Amino acid sequence: MAGILEDPENANKGSEYVVRDVEEHPPPHPYDTGDVIPDDGRIVTQQEQTSLLRGLSQRHVQMIAIAGAIGTGLFLGLGSSIAAGGPLGALLGYALVGLVVCAIQFALGEVSALLPVTGSFVRHAEVLVDPALAFAIGWNVVYGCFISVPSEISASVVLIQYWTDINAAVWVTILIVVSVAVAVSFIGVYGEIEFFFAILKILLVVFVVILGLVIDLGGIPGKPRLGFHYWKDPGPLVEYIASGSWGQFLGFWAVMTNAVYSFAGVESLAMAAAETKNPRQNIPKACKRVFARVTIFYLAAVLIVGMLVRSDDPRLQDYAETAAQSPFVIAASDAGIKAIPSVVNAVCLTSAWSSSNQSILAGTRTLYGLAIKGHAPKIFLRTNKWGVPYMCVAMQVAFSLLAYMCVSNSALTVFYWFVDLTAAGTLISWITIALNHIRLLQALKEQGISPQSLPWHNRITRYSSWFALISCVVILFTGGFAVFTKGSWDPATFVSSYLDIPLVLLAYGGYKLIRRTKIIPLQMVPIRQALDEAANDPENVPIKRDSILAKMNIFWG
Repeated sequence: MAGILEDPENANKGSEYVVRDVEEHPPPHPYDTGDVIPDDGRIVTQQEQTSLLRGLSQRHVQMIAIAGAIGTGLFLGLGSSIAAGGPLGALLGYALVGLVVCAIQFALGEVSALLPVTGSFVRHAEVLVDPALAFAIGWNVVYGCFISVPSEISASVVLIQYWTDINAAVWVTILIVVSVAVAVSFIGVYGEIEFFFAILKILLVVFVVILGLVIDLGGIPGKPRLGFHYWKDPGPLVEYIASGSWGQFLGFWAVMTNAVYSFAGVESLAMAAAETKNPRQNIPKACKRVFARVTIFYLAAVLIVGMLVRSDDPRLQDYAETAAQSPFVIAASDAGIKAIPSVVNAVCLTSAWSSSNQSILAGTRTLYGLAIKGHAPKIFLRTNKWGVPYMCVAMQVAFSLLAYMCVSNSALTVFYWFVDLTAAGTLISWITIALNHIRLLQALKEQGISPQSLPWHNRITRYSSWFALISCVVILFTGGFAVFTKGSWDPATFVSSYLDIPLVLLAYGGYKLIRRTKIIPLQMVPIRQALDEAANDPENVPIKRDSILAKMNIFWG
């Protein structure tokens, strides 16, 4: 035996383990010949182990997820949530979605520790649920990621034009070239870049929260103390569409729907599991920490904005997509601080480009994972000398050219509507993560295997995954509820809210019809094989317990 996984202190927790009697695992090939390695029947395939290089550390994985989740949705989009639900409605909505994200992250960490594969929950679905589900969800993720890249580039151009009127095509070209250069580089380079941008975002969040407290408490000369004044006038809750308590509830629900898309991206941290150092240790640890940091940042920001800006301020509904609509900028402008708009616009620009890089990573690695199992052409398995699937990146470049549509304003309007068609994809991905975990627990019970035998396990997940699954399904089917109210019917909103559902169902049904796949019986889920692979291919890295200071570190501890 190459190694034995042991929990030296408390086997019931399952949160940490060490490796005994370990043989060194051979390093991956330094370059790829272009030949496709046959599927050897392993869950973590030889193709992944030899063609991809492990260049992401724990801090990279955490910050990639944080960089994706903290973006324009926080700096620009938070105002619409305050306008829809009021300061209390927005705070409750983001808190509830934060609980859902917590459940999703714990489920993802538990399954990823057992199955650290490229493509994350897409590949998990093939092992735990049904190959047809992996096909449908995989291509939905690829499409969503690939189409979001040109949209983020277009958003970056709009933000750049806050300062200059240089032709948009010039900036599109520069951003595409830089993005491609990062995408085809060693994964460690990508990790360092995302680490840097995530630090910038965190610093800005901390800065605006502190600035908001100073403004709210009357620290600006000549400005009165606000306190919770706007919680009294116009009030903590807003009537949305309807009147009375029902209207206030609808306002809260609209906030919760918006919050889902603000948190989108936290699930991406496991997409590059095969390129992560010690993934069975680092991915679960990152899952636990990322949701806490992101949730704290969002709740702090929502609370501060609710104290600084009136929920009925018309500037919150400005759709110019520049820093002018940011509630932080509105508050700073009212306080007489002039430099904040350019600062926020600059960070929003880095956020948009960072989100583009993250979409490239998630999309290309999902496509690579699909190709491993024959759900995509084998040509997408080709990697360069740094272990990057360059043919997947080439596919992404083709979609990136759509960003040139921003040269035409009318085309940009149509393009953003087209991008909105994939908005429900986030919830569908979360539903898949929760379903994968529920199936894992059911298979463990059916096969008589203790959950404590998993590389990482938390007892609360047996309940939290059901909570997340039900919550996401309800939000998915009620996400466009406004169009069903009297006088609010809008075909474009209806299509953008619900088209993704039949597309995924069509892909799932079509694959099952052609390939004749069946839902995997619980007795046939290869849990023992996965446990054997974990034991025979352990991570020969001693685990260090985090100090108190490390656990308190909001950056990467």
